[in-house]
Amino acid sequence: MNKTAIIIPSRLNALRLPNKPLELINNKEMILHVYDAAIKSKVGEVYIATPDQKIVDVVKKFGGNVIKTLEALLPYLREEQVISLESTTYPGTTEEELRPRIESRGFKIGENFYLAYSPEREDPGNPEFSSVNIPKVMGGSTPRCSKVAQALYECVVEQVVPVRSTQVAEFAKLLENIYRSVNIGLVNELKIAADKMGVDIWEVIEAASTKPFGFKAFYPGPGLGGHCIPIDPFYLTWKAKEYGVHTRFIELAGEINESMPKYVVQNTSKALNTRKKSINASSVLLMGLAYKENVDDMRESPTFHIMDQLRELGAEVSYFDPHIPMITPTREHADWAGLESVTWDETLISHFDCVIICTDHQCFNYQQLVDWADVVLDTRNALSKAGVTPKENQLFQS
Repeated sequence: MNKTAIIIPSRLNALRLPNKPLELINNKEMILHVYDAAIKSKVGEVYIATPDQKIVDVVKKFGGNVIKTLEALLPYLREEQVISLESTTYPGTTEEELRPRIESRGFKIGENFYLAYSPEREDPGNPEFSSVNIPKVMGGSTPRCSKVAQALYECVVEQVVPVRSTQVAEFAKLLENIYRSVNIGLVNELKIAADKMGVDIWEVIEAASTKPFGFKAFYPGPGLGGHCIPIDPFYLTWKAKEYGVHTRFIELAGEINESMPKYVVQNTSKALNTRKKSINASSVLLMGLAYKENVDDMRESPTFHIMDQLRELGAEVSYFDPHIPMITPTREHADWAGLESVTWDETLISHFDCVIICTDHQCFNYQQLVDWADVVLDTRNALSKAGVTPKENQLFQS
């Protein structure tokens, strides 16, 4: 008979809300409220998994089940094993957190135990790349660790890229994500400026892309989403503060990208004003809940923030996304749980006062959209890319 357990990960040094698990709510730590809610679900046994002793102490005092994650692995370690950390993290995690704990069991790193860091790389929804053909960056704690880990990875991936240390590999992963975040922040800011000047930023990018060197195109949108790009850069921001470094580019890009949902809502108001309507009491449909095209992943999706702001202003909010037929419970947007995607129907779509394209799924029928809808706000330049011509005074860019 299968047994089901609920495992709740928790840590104190979260970047956005540090110490959140131990914040008091009605004189009780937040993590204990979460634990209680999980118990009441009666799904199965509940465990808190954490690397932090303070959380361990609070949960144990409460009488709950708790696992100290790194320490839980230690009894199962044996000589000649390889451990490779793949989660995105700040530079120094492998050496500062994993290595001392492994060595505390009597192992000698690089002699009878091998430790490495090799960040996960993936591009959801892109059929061209998989874990097999994406080059695998890898750094070992010692040269011997690097050789052993490289031999392991070469069994399953086409190309291993060894680097000098675990810190280099950790930093490389952050650079990849920071590069995207900063450049998307830049082009989002340029879009706002271009809009004020009456210039089409999409045509600007297309023109600049004809330069065969020194330019890589990034595109504006309604905000950043996914579980990597909006979050990972701030691991470095947090670590850099230990060295007295203020990562201004990272923080500024974060501010700009986080402001884009508000910019979309402002443009929604302007579009509705052309019909002598306000957001209050208007019905608004958002096309695409997933954070990027052709996937069913809604983590950190900017569409949620647009929905929240529209609802606060009194709009009747719906969404359409064939990849996400219903919104499942999420910590940040629990109040949207259970909402179902509308059906793609002419009578229904024509009812909406405004339709906002948030995600450019290939399955969307944009010709039907312009045939049926009154006002369309396009945050992805989707109609132009699809070669669909809107009706007069129908299309608004954001």
